[in-house]
Amino acid sequence: MEKFIKQAIYNRGDTSPIQLIRPVSGGDINQASYVKTEKEEYFIKYNNSTPPGFFQQEVQGLTKIKETGVIQVPNVYDFHESTESGEGWLILEWIQGEKNGKTEELLGRQLALMHSVSKDKFGFHHPSYIGMIEQPNQYYDKWAEYYTKNRLLPQIELAKKKGYLYQEREAGLYELLEKMEKWLPHSCEASLLHGDLWGGNWIVGKTGDPYLIDPSVFYGHSEFELSFTELFGGFSSAFYQAYQEVRPLSPEYEERKTLYQLFYLLVHLNLFGEAYGRSVDRVWRYYVG
Repeated sequence: MEKFIKQAIYNRGDTSPIQLIRPVSGGDINQASYVKTEKEEYFIKYNNSTPPGFFQQEVQGLTKIKETGVIQVPNVYDFHESTESGEGWLILEWIQGEKNGKTEELLGRQLALMHSVSKDKFGFHHPSYIGMIEQPNQYYDKWAEYYTKNRLLPQIELAKKKGYLYQEREAGLYELLEKMEKWLPHSCEASLLHGDLWGGNWIVGKTGDPYLIDPSVFYGHSEFELSFTELFGGFSSAFYQAYQEVRPLSPEYEERKTLYQLFYLLVHLNLFGEAYGRSVDRVWRYYVG
């Protein structure tokens, strides 16, 4: 591992002596390290079995968010993927700091501004990953069609393949798909979304500013993003208040929120197993009875 890190840093153009390499915990997909050279500090992700485009799509997502100019992401220094060995790595700017009294307020306001960056269609021009699960992406005129075909349906089909769909669950989920337009808005803005925004996918910089990491970007309904922030926590009341000062939520948000959270519950069902099955069942039963 140390030999690889030295080579990756050298390839990046930093030939100064390495002073420290230490593992960084927190992720369950890649090996992560903090590296300090005489010249710079780095965060390096490494994986010896990366699926095609895994790090490339993360880089594209970080770049897309950075281009908005409204919220920060770590600088990307270099990445590599080998189609032959499956080995890949990503070298990022090292970000570390402490929250202050304005950090989460700033996160809410800046996320709302990012959601104000929009497109005329829903989706994205290339596939993405959530965890190690590849997600299809195409552009659609209707949000309900995108959400059904590019988000819910692939997860339902994967759950069936993995053996997580007993007869009643399968029937209920497919019935829900058929009725999706009943609950989703017929007209909403296609906002730029992080796509996987939970409490572990934002960090704090030296001045207390928030940074987004590990994106799975696409253009979708902003409520979809907000619903996930509520699913597992990690966001304060100051975050939500600041967000709504910029982008007030629809009165129908509370009714739709659980429907959006279903996607993430299905992802967790597919990644971690039946422990999430009851939560999935509560959602489809609520909407279709």
